Amino acid sequence: MFSRFLKKFSGQSTQKDEAKKRLHFALVYDKLEINDSTLKELQSDIVGVISKYFEIDQESIHLEIQRDEDTSALVFNTPIINVKRSRA
Repeated sequence: MFSRFLKKFSGQSTQKDEAKKRLHFALVYDKLEINDSTLKELQSDIVGVISKYFEIDQESIHLEIQRDEDTSALVFNTPIINVKRSRA
């Protein structure tokens, strides 16, 4: 019990804890796995929404999912050519 207490405060983790982290990451990764057709549909939807407000370079769009141990992020990158002004 005392050794677990020391490990907790010293930053060391047990093999069991590391295995749990790896399993958790694998499950999250599997859950968020997106096929290419879904990613293309998502990109099309995002382009539609962004195009309401900005003129964008549709030839330079880059959409990807980045993952690390704890999080996943949807990264959408495109050059903005111009801001569309409202007509109100």
